[in-house]
Amino acid sequence: MLWDIDQTLVEMSGLGAAWYATAMLAATGVTMGPMPVFGGRTERAITIELLITHDVEPTEETIRRVWAELVLAAEQAGATILERGRALPGAAAALSSLAGESGVVQSLVTGNLPEVSRHKLTPFDLHTHIDFEIGGYGSLSAYRPELVPRAVELATAKHSREFPPESVVVIGDTPHDVEAALQHDAVAVAVATGQFSADELRDAGARTVLADLSDLDAVRTAILRTHA
Repeated sequence: MLWDIDQTLVEMSGLGAAWYATAMLAATGVTMGPMPVFGGRTERAITIELLITHDVEPTEETIRRVWAELVLAAEQAGATILERGRALPGAAAALSSLAGESGVVQSLVTGNLPEVSRHKLTPFDLHTHIDFEIGGYGSLSAYRPELVPRAVELATAKHSREFPPESVVVIGDTPHDVEAALQHDAVAVAVATGQFSADELRDAGARTVLADLSDLDAVRTAILRTHA
């Protein structure tokens, strides 16, 4: 079970953009102007676009400097996350319920960095049932579908068992999440809690589209029928 974070499990009310502004200034001395589209994209893609847009060469060294400052900004934002962010309806119950299922492993496929992922989930106690060690993160690639096989590869190594594509469920709120699943014949489950409508997610190829995670029976049916 590979979860997206933003607009799937939590809503951050623009905090990510603020962290990027802080990180860009600290890492490059540049005051951030135009903002890229964040939804469904990876940290590597966003950082490269930001640097190019602001006439900074996107070398690996510069990218890593921005990321270090981004992690620091997220780390220092604990109280602000609780004030301005929120766990989305049903997220905690869904994670907890699936954790009780034999054979279900829960991790992440997210555009976030590993450290930022922890900082976003921990204030809402959504980290408990997530195995962060086997996630696919946005530092890996600018192309989100590449994150899915990485997560599966790590899960296979850790658990000494194969996870065939039809047993892998990717859940998120954007067509990028759906595409990432379908590129590897995994099951795409979508939630219409972000900027994309249920129809748009369905048209992208999601097998199941949920309004949100608040209907636990519907969440469990969408995910666990994969293992029936």
